[in-house]
Amino acid sequence: MTETIRSVRGMNDILPEVTPYWQSIEQTLKDTLAGYGYQEIRFPIVEKTELFKRSIGEVTDIVEKEMYTFEDRNGDSLTLRPEGTAGCVRAAMENGLLNQTQRLWYSGPMFRHERPQKGRYRQFHQLGVEAYGFSGPDIDAEMILMTARLWKKLGLNGVTLQINSLGTTEARQQYRQQLVAYFEANHQLLDEDSQRRLHSNPLRILDSKNPEMQALNEAAPKLLDHLDDESRAHFQTLCAMLDAAGVPYEINPRLVRGLDYYGKTVFEWVTDQLGAQGTVCAGGRYDALVQQLGGKASTAIGFAIGLERLIALLEANDALPKPEAVDAYLVAVGEQASKQSLLLAEQLRDQLPDIKLLCHCGGGSFKNQFKRADRSGARWTLILGDDEVANKVIGVKVMATGEQHTIEWNALAAFLAQ
Repeated sequence: MTETIRSVRGMNDILPEVTPYWQSIEQTLKDTLAGYGYQEIRFPIVEKTELFKRSIGEVTDIVEKEMYTFEDRNGDSLTLRPEGTAGCVRAAMENGLLNQTQRLWYSGPMFRHERPQKGRYRQFHQLGVEAYGFSGPDIDAEMILMTARLWKKLGLNGVTLQINSLGTTEARQQYRQQLVAYFEANHQLLDEDSQRRLHSNPLRILDSKNPEMQALNEAAPKLLDHLDDESRAHFQTLCAMLDAAGVPYEINPRLVRGLDYYGKTVFEWVTDQLGAQGTVCAGGRYDALVQQLGGKASTAIGFAIGLERLIALLEANDALPKPEAVDAYLVAVGEQASKQSLLLAEQLRDQLPDIKLLCHCGGGSFKNQFKRADRSGARWTLILGDDEVANKVIGVKVMATGEQHTIEWNALAAFLAQ
């Protein structure tokens, strides 16, 4: 017996009963971004592996353990994108978009070979937002205010804003030396991951989720105490802008983000309602990345929202949008009625472009067709038989009240539009 082929572990189907939630949420996100002047950009799912090694950093879990990397027929090393920022920067550089300020967004699947669990999958979906050419803290504040507006539009509660500043590369290097010295003095308390990162990426130790590391990390030197003057002023202005806008936040000195390219402002919207996968939205500044990838220096900031986590959080809050119901279900019984039903349905769609009309196909008795109409949740059931075709009328049943009407074909659109 031939074995049934199943989906790849951690790569999930999104079924028809769920996709209306996705569509509604994605539309809210798109409408909000358009309201701030952000434009959509689309770029490939596959990029050269070197792009991610140079942007994310070779000594990161993503590059070392999680990327889906393969050689194509030409022997080139290619990778399914594990995140969107690097690809967006590459596309902006390659297509000359960095000659002026840009506000961009994109959406789609990302891929990481992680251990699948609730809220963390090997194929997952993100909405990413990037802005190029803005150096002041006002764009940082705009992005945070925009995400706060998104939560309000979605009716989402239970998320907390955490912010921090990583300073400039130079300030971070000086802080790094002090951090390494501190951890070396406490080497016996470091777990295996932290020992591995000690000299390659010590700031990531601060982001450890190991409970046994928490006390050690709490006592570590704070990056905020070692900021350069420019970064400190930038961060203080950002905080003042958030205060003025009434957006509450927590300053988290251990928030360092997982990718090497961040500097200055970093932020996360987190929740305690999704277990270990508590980050719903995260981002920050990456002013050095464009130059790091071979382009002319350009300031940049962005964030990403994990759509699976957002939907899970909306579900936990009982705030998933209600899918739009079918407006009408057209039942047709009889040879002439079956022939005429599709034509009549097309005429209705011409007259009422926004109508959601489900036309029964496949025949069947009146009783069975009417059961399907009832299950569809339609507001009206349209009933067409051979007698109705002969008289150019149609029966209309209002499902909520049981009222029934007989309407001439040329008056049907006006009746349904009431």
